[in-house]
Parts: sequence; structure tokens; C-alpha cells
Amino acid sequence: MRSVRLVVVATLAAAATALVAAGPAAQARTRTPAPRLRAAASLRAATATPKAVTLRWRDRARGETRWEVRRGSARARAKILRAQSTSTTDRTVAAGRTYTYLVRPCRRHRCAATARLKVRVPSSASAPATGKGPNNAGAAPGGAPATQIIDGTPSAVDPFAGSPTIAGCPVFPADNPWNADVSHATVDKAQSDAYINALGAMTLWPDFGSGRYGDYGIPYTSVPFDEPLVPIAFTEDDVADESDPGPYPIPPDARVEAAAEPGADHHVLVVRRGDCKLFELYDATKQGAGWSAYSAATFDLKSNALRPDTHTSADAAGLPILPGLARADEVAGGAIRHALRITVPHTQDAFIHPATHAASASDDPSLPPMGLRLRLKASYNTNNLHGQARVIARALQTYGALVADNSGGSKVYISGTPDPAWDDDDLDQLKAIPASQLEAVVTGPILHG
Repeated sequence: MRSVRLVVVATLAAAATALVAAGPAAQARTRTPAPRLRAAASLRAATATPKAVTLRWRDRARGETRWEVRRGSARARAKILRAQSTSTTDRTVAAGRTYTYLVRPCRRHRCAATARLKVRVPSSASAPATGKGPNNAGAAPGGAPATQIIDGTPSAVDPFAGSPTIAGCPVFPADNPWNADVSHATVDKAQSDAYINALGAMTLWPDFGSGRYGDYGIPYTSVPFDEPLVPIAFTEDDVADESDPGPYPIPPDARVEAAAEPGADHHVLVVRRGDCKLFELYDATKQGAGWSAYSAATFDLKSNALRPDTHTSADAAGLPILPGLARADEVAGGAIRHALRITVPHTQDAFIHPATHAASASDDPSLPPMGLRLRLKASYNTNNLHGQARVIARALQTYGALVADNSGGSKVYISGTPDPAWDDDDLDQLKAIPASQLEAVVTGPILHG
């Protein structure tokens, strides 16, 4: 037996010696290779204004530990982004200047090829777009001409590149607050703990589903541009002053939220194709040739315009509802790329833009204001979830959620559309996420009105 062991040892030693002699390349072949890093794809300037440039790209790196973004040259100091990043904003630009951006994924000491992009910043926010010549190929939001130069070829900046879409319409420009990635936003250290403590031992709760257990969720309808306009009657004169008057293109068979349930919110949401206008009603009822509502508002899905401060909408916060709904088709695509709408039991008498309205008599600063941006903590392990619930949880980590209404309940309700494609058992996983795993991020000042 001893002689056998000696032979085996000698054989292993010889193999090891041969491997060392063969050099690092042969040794590397004995290990499982790491995924090959790949350069960013579709690098583009999603928006370019005199104050900021937002870059977006498609992450196909596979296994990166960070992204490096430089402006000017490869020797410039890098801005470091976390793995799987797909956007960044440069707020140190000067009007009329042209900048070169370099973007690459890295894993420890190795980096993929660098993607380069030249972006010409508009000279002013009010400069008209001529649409002629290589320097005026397109207009940035606000009417300013903005051109990105890729491999020496100018092309128009698309303000809706990366925006969610509904019924063929973009859901606001890519730089709209609803579409903002807040995964790196600053935590509101002064108030976050108080806001979350006000939620106590609550958990998240999907307020939508397949219909198997009831009519849960906020539906929407899309109509053609030539849908007939019908009158809208308001049930409260003082609230009517804050609403957008009719007529609205609401079809007689528009689906009403929880129509058969007395006391429900009875929202009606309609997207008009063609001009991409959104029409929303609260407490809607079919009435004669038109509809009656407690409040109503219209939104241009191609604009970042907010409602006037202190004005409500079909939502208590003065926000649009449709942009914040979880939709089964988005989840099926693998990602939700916008903030979600949530409701909490109680709020304070204040709001944060993009909200424009408060709906509370409380001056308790520990209660969330309307429009507060909450985010699921990055430390929460979404890998413990699967299917639809994981996609929603990851959206909450990346885009967060906006407080839009008082629920009066005992949960933090996530809003979504009713759809047979939802897997109710899968969505139930969200109910195990405690509200204590949320945090408030800074997005703007608290306003009172």
C-alpha cells in the first residue's frame, strides 16, 4: 500500500510541476472562466439641457463590479457607479459646450472596451430648434436644439428614450420624476426614520391582482384620437375649481375601478392615442351622455408640466395615477422602469413635488407628506423572491415609490392594474416585506399650501 501511495504522490507532483512549467495560461484553463465583460451598448444622451446631460446605455457586461464614467479623456477622474447601472447624469455642464463621455464596465482590475459619446449641450433653454444643419437635428425639452454626436455623426436627442410606454405613448419624458432612478439618491437622514416609524409594523401589500379574489386594481382604457368628447359634471363646486373642466374623451363603457363596490375610489383612467393625453376621474359615475366626478385632471404624457400648487387631481396628491401603476406586461418584460404609486394610512398637511396637493389636517412632521419618495433598501435581498414579486421589489429599489393618497388602512398599498396575467400567489411574497425595509430619499423641499 505504501508503494501505491508513493506512486500517486509522485504522479500528482509531476502533474503540478508540468502545470507550473506550462505557465499561467495553462493554469487558468483549470479554473472556471468568469463571464466575459462586454462593452456598453446603445450609449446615448437621453436628455441634454443647458444644466444637465443624462446618459443611458444597455448593460450587457455580465459580471461587472462597477461602471466607470469619465468626461473628456481616459485620464480624467472616473465617476464610479454600481454594477448593473444603466444611466448617469452630469450636472456640471456649460451651455453651448460639447463634451466627450467615456463609459465602461469593470471587474476588479479588468475593464471592457470603452464606449464613447460626444454630446453638444444646448446654448439656452429657450433657443428655437431650426431642424436644419448638423447642429440642429433635434430639440431637447423646452425647445432647445440638442445634438449628440456618435462616431462623428450628429443625431437628434430623443427626450423619450427609455421612457415607459402605454398604448403607443411615452409616459412622460425620460427625465421626469416618475422615471428617475433613485437608487443612489440621498437618504433623508433628518426625517426618514420618523416617516418609517409612523408606519409601525406594517408590510407592503399589492392592491391589485388577477381578479380571482375580487376586483382589485385600477384599470385604464385607451381610445383613438377621434373619440367623442362628453361633458363632465363635478359633484363638489369647491373641488371643481381645482379640476380641469370637460369635455373629456371618456367612452360610455370605460372601465371603473371596483365599480360594484360602494365607497371605492371608482377611478376612471383614459389614454388618448395620437396626442398622448391622459384623462383621469375620481369617484366617477356614468351620467346621461357624460360622466360625473368628484375631481378630475388631464396630463400631457409628452410634458413634464405639473399641476398648479395646492391643486388636486384624480389622486389626493395632485399626481397622475396611471404612470405609477404596476402592469403585468412590464413585469413580463423583466423590469418596471418607473416609480410606483403607494398609499399609506395617514399623511401630513404638506407635499413634495411632483405632488401638488396635501390631503390632511395634521401638522405632525413625523407623518409622510404627499409625494414623498420611498425606496426599498438596497440591503434587502430580492433574490429571496421569485417571479413577479422580485421584479416589483427591484423596481422599488431602483425607482422607489411616491406617496399618493391616504388609505386609512393598515398596510403600505402598492397600486397596479387588474390583469388575469398576475399570479396572485407570486404577488403574495410582497406581503412579507416589512415597511421598516423602506427609507425616504431627498427629492425636493416640503411645501405647505
